[in-house]
Amino acid sequence: MYAGSPDARFHTHSLHAQEHNKKELEMTMGKQKFLSIALAACAMLGTCAEVVAAATEQAGGQPWFRDVCVGMEVGPTGAQFGYSDPNDTRYCAKFDGRQIVRNCLAAHSEYLVIWARDGDYAYYDSKLLPKAPGLGTRDPLRETMDEADKHNLPVIAYCVVQQGGHFLRAHPELEMRDAGGNRIGRFCYNSGYLEVMKQILAEQLAYGIAGFHIDMLDQGFGPPYGCWCEHCRKKFEARYAHSMPGGVTWDEAWDHMLEFRYATSQRFEQALRDHVKKLNPRATVDFNYHGNPPFSWEVGQRPVQHAGNGDFITGETGVWGFSALTVGLNVEFYRAATPGLPVQVAMQRGVRMYHDQTTRPLNDIRWELLTLLAHSAFVTMVDKTGFDGSLDPVAYERIGATFEEARAKRQHFGHKRVADVGLYFSSRTRDWFGRAEPAKYFQSFQGAHKALAYEHILWGVILDENVTLARLQRFPIVLLANAAILSANEAAVLRRYVEGGGNLILTGWTGLLGRRGEPLDKSVLHELIGARFVRRLDSLDNWVQFPGGAHPSSPAGLLGRDFEADWPCLVKGPAAVYEPQSARPVGELLKPFRTTRQRQGKEGTEWPMSADSPVGPAMLVNQVGDGKVLTFACSPDYATASEHYIVEARRLLANAIRLLRPEPRLRITAPATVQAVVTDEPAQRMLRIHLLGYNSPPQTTPPKDRPRVIPGLIEDEPMYRVTIEFSERIKDARALDKSTQLKRRGGQVKATVNNIHEVLIVDY
Repeated sequence: MYAGSPDARFHTHSLHAQEHNKKELEMTMGKQKFLSIALAACAMLGTCAEVVAAATEQAGGQPWFRDVCVGMEVGPTGAQFGYSDPNDTRYCAKFDGRQIVRNCLAAHSEYLVIWARDGDYAYYDSKLLPKAPGLGTRDPLRETMDEADKHNLPVIAYCVVQQGGHFLRAHPELEMRDAGGNRIGRFCYNSGYLEVMKQILAEQLAYGIAGFHIDMLDQGFGPPYGCWCEHCRKKFEARYAHSMPGGVTWDEAWDHMLEFRYATSQRFEQALRDHVKKLNPRATVDFNYHGNPPFSWEVGQRPVQHAGNGDFITGETGVWGFSALTVGLNVEFYRAATPGLPVQVAMQRGVRMYHDQTTRPLNDIRWELLTLLAHSAFVTMVDKTGFDGSLDPVAYERIGATFEEARAKRQHFGHKRVADVGLYFSSRTRDWFGRAEPAKYFQSFQGAHKALAYEHILWGVILDENVTLARLQRFPIVLLANAAILSANEAAVLRRYVEGGGNLILTGWTGLLGRRGEPLDKSVLHELIGARFVRRLDSLDNWVQFPGGAHPSSPAGLLGRDFEADWPCLVKGPAAVYEPQSARPVGELLKPFRTTRQRQGKEGTEWPMSADSPVGPAMLVNQVGDGKVLTFACSPDYATASEHYIVEARRLLANAIRLLRPEPRLRITAPATVQAVVTDEPAQRMLRIHLLGYNSPPQTTPPKDRPRVIPGLIEDEPMYRVTIEFSERIKDARALDKSTQLKRRGGQVKATVNNIHEVLIVDY
């Protein structure tokens, strides 16, 4: 049945590849054995649906993920980078599915994601893939299922898609090519690899698993970029009626190339999902998502387009790759990309990175996990075993203590978020303004979030791909942080939002670039801004100042509240000069001095120079219909995330928000080290204020990459004071932790907290 099919070419080619790599791949079997196994696998596909159907018939109730809070992912360490020694029988010798299940149950895990396939090996008796050398005749996936079935523990198979290793080396016909035709070490999604993946998933599904966590659906995290193989060239030319560009050209052809890459990834994901659902409609599929910062177009994923292709969205977090502050931001980004779907976030027990064989302090684990839960995700703790597959007992002890706390607090998670500000993310700006340096845009988006978090202003995320008037109207204020590229449709919906009573805050170059990043002579938001765009400053070290004598209740007085009068203040980031029309100008924007050598191009401008003369207003306030538009000619968001950050920069944003919304539902005053998440349960008329205290000891000079200092680990529970003022009448307030000291006076609640996570419960 393989004759003439893509599968036949896949298996035939593999024989030649194995002969070429005979020594390294001798365990992947000889010619006759491989063919017989391939045929057996094909026959197995015919019976797989029957096996799964029987399991499905016995199953009942809600999907496994509906009511879970915490779970485990367990996989081995030693082949994660691919091309490991296939003869080293020490690897995974102790990787025992039964022991893993028992340890996870003892740690209060509600489900288990078990490692089934990576770029080198299968961790079960595969008919298609070589098995990890230390396993011998054992089958960890079968061991896991047999033990888990005794306890009704859902088991999800972890399966890698994109990773260099023995399998890719054995099948060069499936490999991506760069523009010059060179192999680049990644699978091409337009080759026959899709059919291969379908067979691999069918094998694993036949074990009776509850679903799949499919990882590494990327197209690479940097250069070299692909794919220009014959399959991709043909599909591209059929779609766009012209040849692929000769590389990264940032023109119309490259615009088509980006769309082609996005569509390729989406089609691959959907085909895998549909295949699994055809075999077992109840089996779940989730894909590890790479559509949020710091990932960009390189990965081949767009925030919304690639978020909703599974039963729920799964992302990951960690100080090592995303920063401490973006733990909660990631959850809200995922939720905005998939409205209505559950959100799963993976974190790790290791200190810095997966597979690093370290174990974090208990409070460090508690802080990250409880932050994710406060933002209403369910959390998967990733544990990477030792090289031989052995488990770390101290890690499971700490994970168990954290999971026990999380499950005890379950009723306090998962409620509707309260938010005053919607933080707008523009994927088009990411791609065509950020281009090869996406951090140019990310710094503004993440800096805006940092300002909101530090000032305890309640926020959420809005994405350009699925923006609607209704989504905008959920937020009293919408903040566009250097969203340089906005479509006519986006401009129209933003106008309707403001005219209906909404408030906009615009910063930097928002609306000043065309569809492909070209400079515009006129802002697409010209009428909302109420000023004529004059020019963009070619500097980043820009300054603002506020004149003395402004009345405290005037816009100038309110916006300049935390500044000394006539004091130039560095606000590093993109800036533009405007000439006011209907808008009211506030403060002054000052250009920086340039030395003679800088003017001659002999000296860089990365290091800020002092303020020179004014060039225009620092801010503009414009009434439009029933709403207001406040435009920053500077970029306090970019400045807040920069290495030249000063506190006043973030307070510019906070003051703008308080000018537009002087009476929020509640106002929180707490140290900048404390994050606040507020949820509402309207049926019970109950607010929950989650307080998450970050307590990291100071670090010394790093051994490399100075001055990028990674925070220390949280060892101690922090102690801090918080004050909450309510604009509405409240009936009662209490703290979840009995050690918290709570005082209430009228509409004000004060608390002294000594814990990583506290929940203040307020009845109204």
